[in-house]
Amino acid sequence: MGQHLMLPSTSMNEKALMADPAPLGLAGFAFTTFLLSFVNTGWLDPSAAGVVVPLALFWGGVGQLLAGVFEMRKGNTFGFTAFSSYGAFWLFFGSMVILENLGLITAPAAGVGAALLLFGIFTFYMWIPAMFANLSLNLTFLFLWLAFVFLGLGDLLTLKLATTAGGYFGILAATAAAYTSFAIVTNSNLGAGTVPLGPGMRRRAKAVSAPYPGAQSHP
Repeated sequence: MGQHLMLPSTSMNEKALMADPAPLGLAGFAFTTFLLSFVNTGWLDPSAAGVVVPLALFWGGVGQLLAGVFEMRKGNTFGFTAFSSYGAFWLFFGSMVILENLGLITAPAAGVGAALLLFGIFTFYMWIPAMFANLSLNLTFLFLWLAFVFLGLGDLLTLKLATTAGGYFGILAATAAAYTSFAIVTNSNLGAGTVPLGPGMRRRAKAVSAPYPGAQSHP
């Protein structure tokens, strides 16, 4: 009786988990942030915020939540926390605009400003581990932290100049995030190091594995 040679195979579930969810989450964050920042800087009319809402709900919100779920499956605490939290932020923003336009809630500028400052605090402590991943991620969180601070102060204190500055920092954060997404996608197809992400801060030799997807596998 003949024998069949059994070759190693990878299950569909294993193949799905091999894909890096970070580029999806970074892209959803970046391009939603671009559009809203264009409004905050005055490059687009405030009425364009109506276009931001559906993009925030689906690409910025649902897209990042999906990335966060798969980061959790991969055991990446940083990626899971970051994508899930910023996905929730965009869902918060989109639903707030919708509910206010429907007359179901009132969103005073001071309350919105306080919420933005709270996200600024969250972004600040997420920036600390991001420093050790790579330069582009470091800059993403640095500029995002500054964007939240200035946007929050702009709403809280009714300072138009601060809101405008926050918009420009948002554009810088989105640019760094989009570059990081592009680099990870390109490096996954053409080989590590094809598009550099820049060095992260030095860590001790006993430091744990990279805190963010692509931090070591895509230098």
